[in-house]
Amino acid sequence: MHRKFAYLPAILFIIYIACAGFTAGNKVYTADVIIYGGTSAAITAAAEVRKAGKTVIVVSPDTHLGGLSSNGLGFTDTGDKSVIGGLAREFYHYVYLHYQTDSSWKWQSKAQYGNKGQGTPAIDGNERTMWIFEPHVAEDIFENWIKEYGITVLRNEWLNRETGVKKHNGSIISFTTLSGKTFSGKMFIDATYEGDLMAAAGVSYTVGREANSKYNEQWNGVQTGVFQHGHHFSTPISAYKTPGDPASGLLPRISENKPGINGEGDDKIQAYCYRMCLSNVPANRVPFAKPQGYDPSQYELLVRVFNAGWRELFNKFDPIPNKKTDTNNHGPFSTDDIGMNYDYPDASYTRRKEIIKEHETYQKGLLYFIATDPRIPKDVQAEFNTWGLAKDEFTDNGNWPHQLYIREARRMTGAFVMTENEVMGKSPVPQPVGMGSYSLDSHNTQRYVTDEGYVQNEGDIGVAAPKPYSIAYGSIIPKKGQCNNLLVPVCVSGSHTAFGSIRMEPVFMILGESAATAAVIAINNHVAVQDVDYAQLKAKLLEQKQRLQ
Repeated sequence: MHRKFAYLPAILFIIYIACAGFTAGNKVYTADVIIYGGTSAAITAAAEVRKAGKTVIVVSPDTHLGGLSSNGLGFTDTGDKSVIGGLAREFYHYVYLHYQTDSSWKWQSKAQYGNKGQGTPAIDGNERTMWIFEPHVAEDIFENWIKEYGITVLRNEWLNRETGVKKHNGSIISFTTLSGKTFSGKMFIDATYEGDLMAAAGVSYTVGREANSKYNEQWNGVQTGVFQHGHHFSTPISAYKTPGDPASGLLPRISENKPGINGEGDDKIQAYCYRMCLSNVPANRVPFAKPQGYDPSQYELLVRVFNAGWRELFNKFDPIPNKKTDTNNHGPFSTDDIGMNYDYPDASYTRRKEIIKEHETYQKGLLYFIATDPRIPKDVQAEFNTWGLAKDEFTDNGNWPHQLYIREARRMTGAFVMTENEVMGKSPVPQPVGMGSYSLDSHNTQRYVTDEGYVQNEGDIGVAAPKPYSIAYGSIIPKKGQCNNLLVPVCVSGSHTAFGSIRMEPVFMILGESAATAAVIAINNHVAVQDVDYAQLKAKLLEQKQRLQ
């Protein structure tokens, strides 16, 4: 069949299933583009589809839109801001506009906040952008986009991963959610952090870390002895319940398995945590409560870390407006729940809920432990208890973020695989559709016992990219023949190390917009996503003020 009519059978089949669906009493929703996910990439992609004059439906498992941008990650991992363009930059422009009004500064003045950011100022007056924000501000901007662009959103809709995806002649025809709703379209975009639609559509993917030898990399695979963020045990601490006595057993949160040989691959993934929004304003502070299932023995390692002299607890209480924080993992024993997420990417919904709940219990328990346990240094505990959950954030969820930070799950093995060689400027990037600039960044992957009987972490990587780099169109589309009408701007085709740089929220927005643009071109030209005319795509992206190289 001529490529110009690559998905014509799919269109005819859509008409058939739509009629069949209504006859059977099952609601069928149809649009030019169906987007699965509620992330920042999903909403950005939907906005671009509407700007292009096409219809779109966002099918979101999440009730609250915006992904991690709306769930505590407000101290944005920007890298080089000059390569953030298009709708992504427009998002940060709306953040800037929000904080220009005096009414936005409830708990402190704009002057009191100052202009702190990730190496560069949070507020860029010349560019009229602001890169640091409160969670509810991000969510409000995404909700405003839903209204402004007339985007149809169905929330709390979960893909039937077992039998829900229907394909015909290599194209997705429709997918059905667990509620029984069916969504049919010409193009589909998987904008989830997990890549569930991608996997259910039969697209190849990988989980874990590749061996360095696979893509001729340096920083992939097991990396024992590599400590680049300070998230390791810098002084010898016994791994055993009775220090120095293996017969007493390991302390909690330490694996009995050996970490593996440096440079070899494994199926382990970097740790997850919640990005917490804290406040030290008494009127806007909720004390850290004791969670159900609290077990103080889980935090014995932290006591030993403090006893060894560590005092960096507050180093990642990154300030965001209104005397709040984006509090992230920091140190050898912190909010990252190391080793407890390995089965998450391919797990069932039931199992994922269990993993998420375990992470929540662990992290809330950690907060309560620091706030109350008598073994915590008194000066640390006193300062810690000046903080609490921000009372005016996540008000329908006990002031706790709605989403766990899924730093990495599945990664598509697509038409082109981004590796650290492209990120580090060693290899050229074909057909760029966006840019990244952040360092190769991975959180710890495992906590193990050294041969000497001490505890140590492994997997923490932070290698700066020498300059901004391009991201290939081939990294957001499946291999030819696997799926003609699917784009994947979040679980992109990249090695573990490359994904460590790409996986930043501004980049997900950039790639979401580019995926939507490619989808519209594919629809207009009646071609598969693999056959989109790159010259046409490039011209359109540049018109949209995307940065490509």
